[in-house]
Amino acid sequence: MKKRLVYFCFALFVCTSFLFAQTTDDVVAAIQKEANENSQLEQLAYELMDVIGPRLVGTPQMENAHKWAVETYKKWGIEAKNEEWGKWRGWQRGITHIDMLEPRLVTLDGMQLAWSPSTGKKGVTANPIALLTVSDSLAFDKWLPSVKGKFVMVSMEQPTGRPDENWEEYATETSFEKMKNERQEKEDAWQQNFKNMGYTSRNINEALEKAGAVGIIQSRWSEGFGANKIFSANTDKIPVVDLSLEDYGMLYRMVEHGVTPTIKLVAESKELGEVPTFNTIATIPGKELPNEYIILSAHFDSWDGATGATDNGTGTITMLEAARILKKVYPNPKRTIIIGHWGSEEQGLNGSRAFVEDHPEIVNNVQALFNQDNGTGRVVSITGQGFLNAYDYIGRWLQAVPDDITQHIETSFPGSPARGGSDYASFVAAGAPAFSLSSLSWDYGNYTWHTNLDTYDKIVFDDVRNNAILTAILAYKASEDPEKTSREKAVLGNDSKTGEIRIWPQVKSPERAGMIEE
Repeated sequence: MKKRLVYFCFALFVCTSFLFAQTTDDVVAAIQKEANENSQLEQLAYELMDVIGPRLVGTPQMENAHKWAVETYKKWGIEAKNEEWGKWRGWQRGITHIDMLEPRLVTLDGMQLAWSPSTGKKGVTANPIALLTVSDSLAFDKWLPSVKGKFVMVSMEQPTGRPDENWEEYATETSFEKMKNERQEKEDAWQQNFKNMGYTSRNINEALEKAGAVGIIQSRWSEGFGANKIFSANTDKIPVVDLSLEDYGMLYRMVEHGVTPTIKLVAESKELGEVPTFNTIATIPGKELPNEYIILSAHFDSWDGATGATDNGTGTITMLEAARILKKVYPNPKRTIIIGHWGSEEQGLNGSRAFVEDHPEIVNNVQALFNQDNGTGRVVSITGQGFLNAYDYIGRWLQAVPDDITQHIETSFPGSPARGGSDYASFVAAGAPAFSLSSLSWDYGNYTWHTNLDTYDKIVFDDVRNNAILTAILAYKASEDPEKTSREKAVLGNDSKTGEIRIWPQVKSPERAGMIEE
């Protein structure tokens, strides 16, 4: 009788194991099938990037995006809400139109920076002036009154608008080296002049505004054809605009040659006072361990030089699509799955830091967090973020991922904890196992990261689909894992600068009243 019971139990174990394996295979196969045959990525990208547009914190577009996300999740049967965590300076971009009226008529390619003061509908007409090369701060102070009534050009004229790889492909080696040397000399001289003036690029605009300038013109080239970085203005009353390298260079050369261009700038914008800031939080409740959590993470906000397609529209639609797929093929997860779309990441991880600060009961019970935020490329790197045993569980989960996805991924364990960069760092600092799904470049740094070219057409949907499948499978496996993940931290190596052992990053509080004067 005992032997029969042993044989029965063994047979039951084998059968159960087989069924579990089949179930795992079936769910993974269903995730792939749904992602490949019923993808919503293109539609989501169209609605988010083309229709809603850029998502600068404090703008109506950001508010519209939060509302859209909740409605989208509810359409899929997923609970979602917008959770307020602070206030921000409200601002709405308007028309930017820049014309050179003299010595010839031409419309210039440029735009006002985020939170730039408005010129009003009539605009401002004035002549540009370049920063003077000075020997010391006294000489600069003596020159400073001459900016009154002028547009001041505060960027270096670039010697070439061609990226280095273009030079490397076509130029002679001698010509390429000559250009690089000349550019370096020019950059060194430009930086030295700022030191002589007693200012930096961060505070020069304030001094020029106080001296009576009517506007600031910059050109922050991103080292790619037609690409400029677009960040924020730091003036109170006068507009700040960024011009293309080509048009900025033309104006700069005219000024250098003694020609006096006349510029008309219309840069409309609207101040909206204090507005609330949100995180969009969607939830698929867990059935067995509802108080343990998988978090799918991506920041929702963007800069507004373009539509924020790869920073971080692609991360956003990856998590939306992964959640949609999971709800359809894995509607009753073991652990609760949360999808966090964080606000104001671009100004310092504020939304995710607020969530960490406001929800310790969730952070303390995170099984795993997966974050995607560096472009449209397929995931090629996952590190352990300094968690000593991350290899064990990440390795288990990755075994279920198809080879055509994992063949591109390099892993590194235990790695080092992130100290910034994106929202997973907020959770790592709190000791939660949070991991970055790092992507292939696709020239992200030069062409789309925070630039005027970060638009829908730069999305590589095959790679984003790859990432949605990967994310959904990792979330499924993390949810079903019979073991809770270890939070044991590795001993960090010595700091190369100080020689001392590095310490774990500290939890930081968010800015909850952004750009609001008390």
